[in-house]
Amino acid sequence: MSQLSCVVYGVVKQYPRHRALDGVTFAVPAGACVALLGHNGAGKTTLMKLLLGLTRPTTGSVRVLGADPAVAPPGFRRQIGFLPENVIFYDELTGTDTLRYYARLKGEDPGCCAALLEQVGLSSAATRRVKSYSKGMRQRLGLAQALLGAPRLLLLDEPTTGLDPMLRQEFYRMVQELRTRGVTVLLSSHVLTELEARTDLAIILRHGRVVAAGSLAALRQKAALPVRLRVETGLPETVLQQLADLAITQVAADTVEVVCTVTEKMTVLRRLAGLAEGVRDVEILMPSLDEVYAHFGHAAPGEETLP
Repeated sequence: MSQLSCVVYGVVKQYPRHRALDGVTFAVPAGACVALLGHNGAGKTTLMKLLLGLTRPTTGSVRVLGADPAVAPPGFRRQIGFLPENVIFYDELTGTDTLRYYARLKGEDPGCCAALLEQVGLSSAATRRVKSYSKGMRQRLGLAQALLGAPRLLLLDEPTTGLDPMLRQEFYRMVQELRTRGVTVLLSSHVLTELEARTDLAIILRHGRVVAAGSLAALRQKAALPVRLRVETGLPETVLQQLADLAITQVAADTVEVVCTVTEKMTVLRRLAGLAEGVRDVEILMPSLDEVYAHFGHAAPGEETLP
């Protein structure tokens, strides 16, 4: 059994006027990259505050790297890196000064700051004041701050906000590199297409409850969402006739689309193979993370439960 970086069990967080989390339970394996998903107000930020030890659960327990983050000694927090959604820095400091300031707060050697600024693509702006930085540059400076030291756990809230496509790719390259070193990454993002091929697990919150948790494959299976087979053919009418008993439509002059369940997929593919002369190519379109999230994330509380 792999070690666990985070264990949240039966957590309720009650505020005077609303319940932010309601019986949340999940575990995150060490070295995993986990997507934390949910609508605005679902409880994601509250959950991150609990993992950071900035607040305590009303009931239930939270363990991070084997300790209760709310009462762990100061040195414990050096093992955690955090990038908030809205990064705020002192405008009059330079990028280097800012990172050196956070390094001292975290008890790290400020000498590492130049390498970190280079890692996030800010070397050329290191001596500029932060007030001249764009939103994307501030986000990269925030990421450098989160990477100070050698964190075993990274909590990233909307980490690619303001980054252009090339920098987004570089960000996920860094995440992958950290994972090879055993770092656990828990990130929250609304850009689900970015996360689909880059995360091991997804935790979906709605109204403070976990409505689904698991790998994308497991969530697809549980959601029972349809698979689409896009068939490129020189004989669309023939294919339509041969598969008339299925949900099939013509989407272009030489393309038809078949909709079936996951369990029917192989049977349909074998039928398409029997039409070899009329079929040029078949593209299998599995349910995307967007579709999985729409299925679970829009379910009413209590309608979906963990496996």
